Amino acid sequence: MDRIHILGGERLEGEVLIGGAKNAALPLMASSLLSSSPLTLSNLPHLVDITTMVQLLGDLGVKISMDGDSPNGGYAGRAIKMDASEPLEKSAPYDLVRKMRASVLVLGPLLARWGEARVSMPGGCAIGTRPIDLHLSALEALGATIDLKGGYVNATAPNGLKGCEINFPFVSVGATENILMASTLAKGKTIIKNAAREPEIIDLANCLTDMGASINGAGTDTIEVVGTEELNGTDYQIIPDRIETGTYAIASAITGGDLLLRGARFDTLSAFFSLLGKAGVEVIQENEGVRIKRTTEPLAAVDIYTEPYPGFPTDMQAQIMALMAVAKGKSIITESIFENRFMHVPELCRMGADIDVNGSSATVNGVSKLSGAELMATDLRASVSLILAGLVARGETIINRVYHLDRGYERVEEKLGMCGANIKRVSF
Repeated sequence: MDRIHILGGERLEGEVLIGGAKNAALPLMASSLLSSSPLTLSNLPHLVDITTMVQLLGDLGVKISMDGDSPNGGYAGRAIKMDASEPLEKSAPYDLVRKMRASVLVLGPLLARWGEARVSMPGGCAIGTRPIDLHLSALEALGATIDLKGGYVNATAPNGLKGCEINFPFVSVGATENILMASTLAKGKTIIKNAAREPEIIDLANCLTDMGASINGAGTDTIEVVGTEELNGTDYQIIPDRIETGTYAIASAITGGDLLLRGARFDTLSAFFSLLGKAGVEVIQENEGVRIKRTTEPLAAVDIYTEPYPGFPTDMQAQIMALMAVAKGKSIITESIFENRFMHVPELCRMGADIDVNGSSATVNGVSKLSGAELMATDLRASVSLILAGLVARGETIINRVYHLDRGYERVEEKLGMCGANIKRVSF
C-alpha cells in the first residue's frame, strides 16, 4: 500500500509535460478489435487503467507489444502495437472488467466483427450508478440480441449489425464510443443523435477514419457512419490529456505559481480556462502549450455547473472545489452528471474547508487557509483534489488509498516535485 505525504506552502514554478489522454486511449485500444491488421498507438499514458485494458485485450487474444519510453522523460513517446488478426476469445471476464468501467468498450467491437460477445458488467469508481442501458439498447437497435445473465452481458448478432437511427435520451460518452465503433462494421448507414461531443470522441473518430471508416459529424451532436466490410490498421497519436492539463493548471493557481503545461491544448478546455480567468488566474497560449499564472491575491470565487462537453467537465469538479475552498467569497458548484460525486467534501472539510452540500449542489465559502490532515481518497478525481488542497495547506497532509490516483495520473508526485512541491510517495 502507498500513500502520499505533502508539506504545503511551496509555490510551483517550471513546466509539466502533459501525457496522452487516458479517456481517449481506452476506446482507441478497444478499436484494435475491429481490424485484422495491427493498430499502433503512440503517446500512451502509463496508468493502471491502461494496464487493465492491456490485460483485457491480451485475454481476448490480441497480440500486444510495447515500444519504449520517450527521450524527454516520462512516457509521452510510449507506443503500443495491437494485433487482433487471429480468431479471438469473445468473453471479457469479471476479474478484469470489475476494475474499470471502460472495459465495456470491447462489447461493440467484438459484436460488430465476430457477431458475439460476452462481457461482465463493469466496475470503476463509486461515483454513481452509471448504468450501461444506453449501450445495450443501441446495440439492440443495430440488430443485436442481448441477454443479461449471471452478471454478464451476452450479445449475439449472427447475421451482423445493421445501420439505423439511434437517438440517445441523454448524452453518454461511453455509449457514443461503443456505438461509433460498432457501427463502422454495420451494414448501411447509422445515425447517432444526441451524441457526446468530447475531444476524445473526435480522437476516436479520427483514428477510425484512418483505419478506413466513413464517419461524419464527430464533435457535433449528430454523427453519421456508413459501415464497411473491414477496417485496416494504422499508426495514430493519442491527444494530450485535458483533465491532467486542468489538474496541473489548478496546482499552479492554488499555489500562486507559474507553470508551463507542455503539450497542453487550449481548445479542449475552453470552458474551464474561462472560469480560471474569472477567478483571477492568467491563462496564456504559447507555442509549447499553455502557461498558468496567478495574477491576483486572493482568488475570486466563481460558480461552476458541470455539463457535457463543451461545458465544464465533471472530471474537473473535485479539483476546482479545492481551488474555490481558498478563494475569496462564496462559490456554488452544481454537479449535473453524476449523483454521488461529492465524496471528497468531508475530507476537504477535515482540512478546514467550509463546504455545505445540498443535493446536487455544494456551497463553498472560501477560507483564508487550510490545514494539513490525514485523509482518505475515495475515487480518482477526489484523490487528486486532496493533493491540490495539500499543496496549499499549512503543515503535513497524508493521503491514503492512492491506488485510485494511479488509475488516471502518471507519476503525479514526480511531476509536482520537479516544480517545487514538497511531496513524496511512501510505501507501508
